[in-house]
Amino acid sequence: MKKVLVTGGTGFLGQKLALKLHSLGQDVTILGRNLIIGDRLQQLGLKFLPIDITNSEEILSTISGQEEVFHCAALSSPWGREEEFYKTNVIGTRNIIKGCLTHRVRRLIYVSTSAVYFNLTHRFNLKETDNLAQNPIHPYIKTKQLAEQEINRGFQQGLPVISIRPRGIFGSGDTVVFPRLLKVSETTGIPLINRGKAILDMTYIDNVVDGLLLCQTAPDQVLGEYFNITNGEPTELFDLLQILSEKLNISLKFKPLPYPIAYTLATGMEWIYQSFLPGREPALTRYTLGLLAFSQTLDITSAKVKLGYKPRISIAQGLDEFVRHWKHPLKHNNEQ
Repeated sequence: MKKVLVTGGTGFLGQKLALKLHSLGQDVTILGRNLIIGDRLQQLGLKFLPIDITNSEEILSTISGQEEVFHCAALSSPWGREEEFYKTNVIGTRNIIKGCLTHRVRRLIYVSTSAVYFNLTHRFNLKETDNLAQNPIHPYIKTKQLAEQEINRGFQQGLPVISIRPRGIFGSGDTVVFPRLLKVSETTGIPLINRGKAILDMTYIDNVVDGLLLCQTAPDQVLGEYFNITNGEPTELFDLLQILSEKLNISLKFKPLPYPIAYTLATGMEWIYQSFLPGREPALTRYTLGLLAFSQTLDITSAKVKLGYKPRISIAQGLDEFVRHWKHPLKHNNEQ
């Protein structure tokens, strides 16, 4: 039985991945911060360790005996202190790399992000070899870029690693993408820049898990490479939200705004919260605004050709699953 470690195993992606690996008969140990989810997963037969990836000694000990490591853990948030992003995303990744090199794991599969490309401009059909964002506007972007540099250095030192850059992960159990937009709709209204014409690439959670499993079995020739992962169905933001509202049978509230005004507003809110409300998150940040205002689509040809990746669940099917869970969360959790 293959021994596999999943960091971020109580998070949205890590949890789904860990359950899938367990269903395939692998001996799965998860690391995570959510004790309630960790306990539930442990009852299902997985091993749970509430270990912080920033603790170098504990990580070194935990990786001992593991054959493969999926590094899904990250601090991903539209708001927060740069030191915290750096601690989790860079130092944590460095610790994982050290543990994998020390104990000679067969393979590390690293979850990066498409945010490394994000630079407040429209960018289409981005390939893995295209330039990453210069002067990142958010510490999440900056620290995930730095984490990739750590991965690259590890590979040069002999680390057997494959990385993915998923875009806009959503699905049943999502607490970030659509839930945030639905909450904003109920209060101030969803900011609509240029009538919501920004073209987005989204990825259903199960398709990301499929991509990770393909990295687990991919030939050694692709070690050191990065792979874009999306549904391959670029969709205008407004159209996506209209489909969601129809499936939920609700009317979403929008707030049309010119981008310059919205950017000034977001900048001012960030300054106020940094200066006077450091423990709270602004309703609008430049990063969140940018995600709603600018198109970003990824070329997934490399993942298709080299990994055999093929999105199984369409955007429409994924939205159906999200809506089913959103309406009946307790029933869905019991099914899992």
